[in-house]
Amino acid sequence: MKCPFCGGESRVIESRPAADEEAVRRRRECLACGRRFTTMERVEVPPLIVVKKDGRRERFNRDKLLTGVLKACEKRPVPLEVIEKLADDIERDLRSSLDQEVPSVVIGERVMEKLRHIDGVAYVRFASVYREFKDINEFREQLEQLLTSR
Repeated sequence: MKCPFCGGESRVIESRPAADEEAVRRRRECLACGRRFTTMERVEVPPLIVVKKDGRRERFNRDKLLTGVLKACEKRPVPLEVIEKLADDIERDLRSSLDQEVPSVVIGERVMEKLRHIDGVAYVRFASVYREFKDINEFREQLEQLLTSR
């Protein structure tokens, strides 16, 4: 790495994890001028793009995912830790796939699959909004599927 003061080459004196443990803090010394400086090294994560139903593209937003799941789980006995783990698992799965663009349908289906095993009422609430139920029959069909799968 080049020295920010003189442009000479530098060597690493010390390396350790940064406070957030998401980076490595390196203490360096310039071989030319002898000055010391600190650098931070982070993994560059490419953005995850969500392709909406209407074709629009936007960056993946974990907070948006959490908000939807929190609304579905409102007044239900689902601990916040479980909801956060659901969001973490989905984000990790999406980032581990080789695709940088993910259809919103894939995200919605994964949320429903996980909610189905966590809380039936939250699952039906989420499904009713996500699948845009038009009448009570669609709602009933979803409930029947949930009951037969248990």
